[in-house]
Amino acid sequence: MSGILVTGVGIISAIGNSVNENRASLINKVSGISALSLFNTRYAGLRPCGEIKIETEQLKHLLNAFEKGVTRSSLLGLHAFMEAVADAGLSTRQLQHPGTALIGASTVGGMCLTDELYHDANRDDEGSAYLSSYDCASVNLYLQEKFGIGGIVNTINTACSSSANAIMYGARLLQQGYADIAIVGGTDSLAKFTINGFNALHILSPEHCAPFDRDRKGLNLGEAAAFLVLERGENIKGKKVYAQLTGYGNSNDAFHPSSLSDEGDGPYLAMLQALSVAGMEPSAISFINAHGTATENNDIVESEAMIRLFSRVPSFASTKGNTGHTLGAAAAIEAVYSILNLTHQEIYPALNFKNAIEGKGLVPVQEYQKTAVKNVMSNSFGFGGNCSSLIFSTA
Repeated sequence: MSGILVTGVGIISAIGNSVNENRASLINKVSGISALSLFNTRYAGLRPCGEIKIETEQLKHLLNAFEKGVTRSSLLGLHAFMEAVADAGLSTRQLQHPGTALIGASTVGGMCLTDELYHDANRDDEGSAYLSSYDCASVNLYLQEKFGIGGIVNTINTACSSSANAIMYGARLLQQGYADIAIVGGTDSLAKFTINGFNALHILSPEHCAPFDRDRKGLNLGEAAAFLVLERGENIKGKKVYAQLTGYGNSNDAFHPSSLSDEGDGPYLAMLQALSVAGMEPSAISFINAHGTATENNDIVESEAMIRLFSRVPSFASTKGNTGHTLGAAAAIEAVYSILNLTHQEIYPALNFKNAIEGKGLVPVQEYQKTAVKNVMSNSFGFGGNCSSLIFSTA
């Protein structure tokens, strides 16, 4: 068996603290979107979010992570990283080998501590324990130091497509011989920085989001982390394999800092390139895990791009009604969900959909389905027009 194979997965989100818990929630139409209860913000009762209901101090005890300056973003990343590494059966020696790369993504990083950053900027002493944690690379630096990662370590921040690009980058390191194992993914926690920012853009919904619905009112922010272990097929020596990463594409819409062009050029080109890398025709796609943020611009543009590319749009759905939009982690958690589609030959329903967008007529999957799934496309489109698509296939 050759190609880039997925040999381990790990995830924590608002609908579960493990891969199995997330799958059960997806099957049973569980939404993790709720009023904020652990996060101190004036929007706690006004803007529901996909909050993981584990306090930060509790996470530290669960993970035995008491290092100075560790943030919630890093703790969520650690949780998912440890599950993925254990799932792939990686040893300490393998993690510390020069051939093991760690490519992570985040938009928030240590900025979940926005208040502390403000106070630190106005202090005339050495600052708080979190002074070195504000960088978006702080999560991967923490994981690198904790586990002694021996190979290339890098962080990608391209807004909501960040962890899709981390997955692509890891795959290219493997293909070009710069790594033998690539641990790839992303993490983001809720933060005043993002809640206030998205609220200022008037795209946060006051109720549960409804991707691809005619009457959608905006997105719900969420927090999550997910990692995949990628290995070259010739190196796995009989290991368990979940799926194969067969295609990927990245483009830039170059239209507007926070919206995509009406024609959907960026999404269209990203999907087209992913198909080209995979050597597939559009008709080969069994299911699309859509970006589907439930914002006015994204859903109509993604619909237009799918209609342009596919003579018949395949089954599709967005899982952001379950988890909220987890920003830099979104593509990684949706990659895990795409892999579950393939592993279990099943499709998970979209939540909260009622009416199709006028002029588009696209209806997402609304009920759990056991069905043949061969190739899954997962879309992630970010601010600044950075658009990425991944294709996972049965191995």
